[in-house]
Amino acid sequence: MNWLKTLLAAFVLQAAAFSFAHAELADVKAAGVLRIGTEGTYAPFTFHDGSGDLVGFDVELGREVAKRLGVEAEFLEGRWDGLIAGLDANRYDAVINQVGITEERKAKYDFSDPYIASKAALIVREDNDEIGSFADLNGKKSAQSLTSNYAKMAEEAGAELVATEGFDQAVQLVVNRRADATINDSLSFYDFKKQRPNAPVEIAATEDEASYSGIIVRKGQPELVAAINKALEEIKADGTYQRLSEKYFGVDVSQ
Repeated sequence: MNWLKTLLAAFVLQAAAFSFAHAELADVKAAGVLRIGTEGTYAPFTFHDGSGDLVGFDVELGREVAKRLGVEAEFLEGRWDGLIAGLDANRYDAVINQVGITEERKAKYDFSDPYIASKAALIVREDNDEIGSFADLNGKKSAQSLTSNYAKMAEEAGAELVATEGFDQAVQLVVNRRADATINDSLSFYDFKKQRPNAPVEIAATEDEASYSGIIVRKGQPELVAAINKALEEIKADGTYQRLSEKYFGVDVSQ
């Protein structure tokens, strides 16, 4: 009979786990709040404006998702290095912070459908007629954070690296002709041009393959993921996504 008791115990545990997974959306609705983990220091996705209010593309998107779930959005800020782990501790229900969808993360967590895409962009001065592709970097100077993947791309293309501490400095070196180009995130460039439309820089080329970000949640919550995906579909269908995209980037950043 021991085997029967073991089998029954396993069945009870499995049933409990199944019930818990399917209760997550109901729990969110019962609480009336979707708890969202975010950095609050990562413009233009999630940051504080001059009045101290939490704003940004991901923040407004999160509020729209919560509204379509019939609840309020509650943002809980944390440092990036512990942000996703906060899901394990049940500090929040989801993280919305331009979290890239990777196989490593998918093994432990679930993602919504992708809601934003970024590509590696080759940025040059507007009057530069020598660089039109990544291959044209051969023998040129490229301003890069030396430990980034973009620096590796530039080096593989044959560029001489000029060390920088971040995107803004890299672009400034290009503007001042101290570097011929920089490879950086296309979303960062769109944000930069939104803030400084007269800056004499442009994208000469982008990578063919985009990397995508999604809303990340704990595993085993199919109803919550489905509800978030439905909300994202509605946000895109009714023009809300386009409005937010234009507001923060000046272009459609879904593709």
